[in-house]
Parts: sequence; C-alpha cells; structure tokens
Amino acid sequence: MSSSGRPQPLSLMFLLGMGMASERINCPSRCSCQYLEVNCTGQQLQELPAHIPLDTRQLILAVNSISYLPPVGLSFLSDLIYLDCRKNLLGDDLDFTFIGVAKLVYLDLSFNNLTQITFSTFSHLLSLVVLKISDNPNLVFIRKDAFANNTWLRHLDVSRTGLTFLDTSVVQDLPNLKFLGLSDNLWHCNCSFLDFITWMTESSVHFPDADNITCYNPEGLRALKVPVVEAQLRFSCLTQLYKQDYIFLCLIGFCIFFAGTVAAWLAGICAVIYEVHTSKREEEEEED
Repeated sequence: MSSSGRPQPLSLMFLLGMGMASERINCPSRCSCQYLEVNCTGQQLQELPAHIPLDTRQLILAVNSISYLPPVGLSFLSDLIYLDCRKNLLGDDLDFTFIGVAKLVYLDLSFNNLTQITFSTFSHLLSLVVLKISDNPNLVFIRKDAFANNTWLRHLDVSRTGLTFLDTSVVQDLPNLKFLGLSDNLWHCNCSFLDFITWMTESSVHFPDADNITCYNPEGLRALKVPVVEAQLRFSCLTQLYKQDYIFLCLIGFCIFFAGTVAAWLAGICAVIYEVHTSKREEEEEED
C-alpha cells in the first residue's frame, strides 16, 4: 500500500483474482457467469443447474437436454427477467412451472416438446413481453384463455407447431400485441377458422414471414395464403349447409308441424265445447 492509500499493482491483481475466484465459486458447474447473468448453453444438462446465484436476472439454458423445470427451484430466482430454454426436451405439463418468476419479461421455449398451453401455463407471468413457443411440432392446442393474464405481451411466436386451429379470443384481447408468428403451420381453413382469418385481415398486428402463413386443408385451398381465402371461405360458409344444419332444419320443421297440429286440435275441441254450450243454452231458453 502506497502512502496515498492506493493498492500497488500486485495487491490490485491479487484482489481482482480473489474476486474472479469468488465469482467462479458461486457459478454453477459447466456454466459461465457474468454480472447477473448465467449462461449454460450447450452443456448437455439434463436438469436445472444447482447453485444458481439468487440475484440472477438472465438465465440461458439453451441447447441442452432438460426435460423438466422444477417450480420450487425457479422460485428462488425471483428477480429473473430473461429465460432462454430453446432446444431442450421440455414438454407435457408446464402448468404452474413459472409461478415463482413473476418478473419474467422474455421467455423462449422454442424447439421443445410442448403439447398444450393452458391458462395455468403462463398465468403468473404478468410482465411477460416476449414469448417464443415456435418449433414445437407436438403443440396442438392453445386454450382460449391461455394468455388472459399476459396483457403486456407484445411478441408471440407459434410458428412451425402442430396447430391446425387458433381461436380468435386467444389473441384479440391482447392490447399490446404487435408481432404474431403463424408461419408453416397446418392451418385448417374451414368455417370455424373464418373468424380468425377475418381478425387477421382487420388487425394492425404484424405477421412476420406472412408468405408462409398458408392453408393446409381443405385440399382445394392448400398452399393459398390464409388472408387471401377469406372472401372465398366466407361465401362457401354462408351458402353451404352441413349435415347438422339439415338435421336442425328437419327438427324445426317437425316442431312447427307438431305445434300446428296440436293448436288445430285444441281449437277444434274449443269449437265443439262452445257449440255444445251454445246449443244447451238455446234449448234452455226455448223451454223457458
């Protein structure tokens, strides 16, 4: 130590070395750590690393073999705002997984084995802005209220999944949504999907890779861009009657016929009763 109170170069190097050593000690095995960031990319991990610093803000677990994220383990990372889990084996039930990381703003679950998204999957992520669930070929169902609590959601990507249908209510009530990825899905452009197609054409949301948002079924519309088929689909849906429509019309006709028959029968009975009553009254008057 010099007379000015400043550490000599050797002492400074020693202190820096101690700091780096301390940082390495607190960093999970096979991961690299910087200030508030833990990066475990491509380390063949099969589970969430142990001993992640509790003040971590950014956690990168990309390109591993993680099949399960323990809710309790994640809950210790209450300050986490960025989580990258792309290219792992996450799937099946993710409900309540993210209950303890309510500050999360960015979540990437692309290239996994997700099968469904329910209300409980992301309902606790009230600050979520970016959600990437693309490239999940087994993702076939997203519930109507799946993102009901994610009102800050701005960027949503469901491209290249197993989705064939998406209810309009899933996205139309997201006031801050600006980007929606829908490309390379096997969309069924039928009458049930017409409301969503109409929403697409009227919405101010941007659809990246729009040229690849095409119909897969029916065969007559295959490879046509989804917004383009709106007019054709609207015409066919308004003029075409399906089997259930004919059944409904037959039931209505039968009900009308039955109601008419009963009404005529009741009217006849009333007429007979009135006639009998009138005849008796006339006979009584004649006798008097």
